[in-house]
Amino acid sequence: MPSVSRPLIAALVVCALAPQTPAADAPKKFNVLFIVDDDLNNTLGCYGYAPAKTPNVDRLAAKGVRFDRAYCQFPLCNPSRSSFMTGLRPDTTKTYGNQKSFREHLPTVQTMPQTFQKAGYYVARVGKIYHYGVPAQIGTDGLDDPASWQEKNNPRGRDKDEEDMIVQYTGPKGKLGAAISFLAADGADDEQTDGKICNETIKLLEAHKGGPFFIACGFFRPHVPCVAPKKYFAMHPAEAQKLPAEPDHMKNVPAIATVVKPAHYGLSEDKLKNFLQGYHACKSFMDAQVGRLLDAVNRLGLADDTIVVFMSDHGWLLGEHGQWQKMSLFEESARVPLVIFVPKATGNCQVSRRTVELVDLHPTLADLCGLPAPSGLEGKSLRPLIDDPARAWDRPAYTQVSRGVPVATDEPVPKGVKTVMGRSVRTERWRYTEWDDGKQGVELYDHDADPHEWTNLAKEATYASTVTEMKRLLAAVRK
Repeated sequence: MPSVSRPLIAALVVCALAPQTPAADAPKKFNVLFIVDDDLNNTLGCYGYAPAKTPNVDRLAAKGVRFDRAYCQFPLCNPSRSSFMTGLRPDTTKTYGNQKSFREHLPTVQTMPQTFQKAGYYVARVGKIYHYGVPAQIGTDGLDDPASWQEKNNPRGRDKDEEDMIVQYTGPKGKLGAAISFLAADGADDEQTDGKICNETIKLLEAHKGGPFFIACGFFRPHVPCVAPKKYFAMHPAEAQKLPAEPDHMKNVPAIATVVKPAHYGLSEDKLKNFLQGYHACKSFMDAQVGRLLDAVNRLGLADDTIVVFMSDHGWLLGEHGQWQKMSLFEESARVPLVIFVPKATGNCQVSRRTVELVDLHPTLADLCGLPAPSGLEGKSLRPLIDDPARAWDRPAYTQVSRGVPVATDEPVPKGVKTVMGRSVRTERWRYTEWDDGKQGVELYDHDADPHEWTNLAKEATYASTVTEMKRLLAAVRK
């Protein structure tokens, strides 16, 4: 560490002993509890999904700002996390798969945690913030970024030790990272990896409650395999699960838009319902851990000093369009839950329906904490929407996804496989998507009339001017 001069030490001591009344023009040095969930879609109570049992995320949303139209920049773990942790888009990080670190292309980039480290914060993570191969790398550093943290912790629970008990419906035997798979587990919450992650995060909150801190907590569930204690499965009976009821609409969707073929993997309805039970059970299990974190924040007297962010790295399809999992540009894959609680912010207890992006998080948290953000960030601070969730906002959201990169593995792209990109732009009303710059298909959906994206309007003459405008917006982000 660099040496610290005695005058500076003296000044720090004086500051520490001075009354804790900030100057009128000095920004509040909030703590940050940054909660990232894995493969979670918007089927939460606070987003209007009636069967959900997510009371703790819901109570955070009730006192914070819930962003109703928040979107990831790439619906795959590593590209998405590399993007929001740097504040740069995938085309800048050059991270399109799960195989490599963004540092290979941007060795000196300043990540969000580094912005807080430079400002004198204690900065740590527990669990999955950057990419881990799940479940193979649970308990390891995965594809972590050591420069981002002063301290890190990689819990490992019985879910990792009981993988041979998991029910697996798709994929090669034992390859669970993208398999339709689940387990109603024996034992208590804190025997599971996510329960241990919660325990370790609470210990950090207790040890550093004097602040300022930036503590990142990364849960694994509901990422497959969907493993949770049996009591959470009992909350979501398999027979009560419902598959999406959709019209026959896929004939007008470009073939490249889908990755699950045949539709629903060809699985029976009973098997799909069994898996849905596991997904929603894991969601409730994760929610219980969030509740323990929120209780700890209150117990430790941190509620008036701590920004709490809850989010997912990307969405997850549950049978919509016959698709499951991620790597899609349909709404259910690109859209994410995002809740930001800022103590005493005027926008609390409200909903923002503006289109926002995960790439906005780095500038947002720096702004809220009064920290200088690095130059060149490609998102925008959401502070204006936290102050007034309904204010005017003209920024669309961009999501892209690759084809040709292996979806389910951390292996390199096979030789001779062409990688092409799908790119989508979302405004408050429209979603427009081009595959391979339009050469392999175009999609346009009117979310005012068609929130499920069942009617592709891209080739209809009536919407030619809309296509032209959306094409202009899509091109603008690449300049």
